[in-house]
Amino acid sequence: MEDEMNDTREYSGHLRFETLVVSNDEARGTMPVQEGVLNPFGTVHAGALVWFADVVATRLALQGASVSAGGQGFPLAINITAQILSNVTSGILTARARFVKKGRTLQVVRTEVTSDQGKQLLDLTTSHITSK
Repeated sequence: MEDEMNDTREYSGHLRFETLVVSNDEARGTMPVQEGVLNPFGTVHAGALVWFADVVATRLALQGASVSAGGQGFPLAINITAQILSNVTSGILTARARFVKKGRTLQVVRTEVTSDQGKQLLDLTTSHITSK
C-alpha cells in the first residue's frame, strides 16, 4: 500500500475551444476532444467539461456588461451546479448557454454540452452576480 501512495504521476494538457455569442440570449462554443482534455481512462476529464461550459456561460453573462480595468462589473460566478450525464473519447463537443434569469445584478445561465452525435454530456447551471 505504501508503494501506491508514493507512486508520483505527472499529468499535463491544455484546453482549446471557441466561443461565440449568437444572440442577446444565447452563446455557443465548440471544443475538440484531444489528448490534453482526456483523463487517464481516455474520456473527457470532468474539469475540462465544466471549464468549457463555464466559459461559454460567462461569455453569455457578459452581454451588455460594462467591465472596468479593475474587473468591476464582471459577472462573477457564485454558484456552479454540474450534472455529468455521459462521456466520450473523441469528436467535437458543443456548448449552448441560455439565460434562465437575466437580471441587472443576478443572472442564471444553463449550459448544455453535447457530443457531435447529439449525446448530452453535461448540464451546467451557473449563477452570476455583477462584481462591485
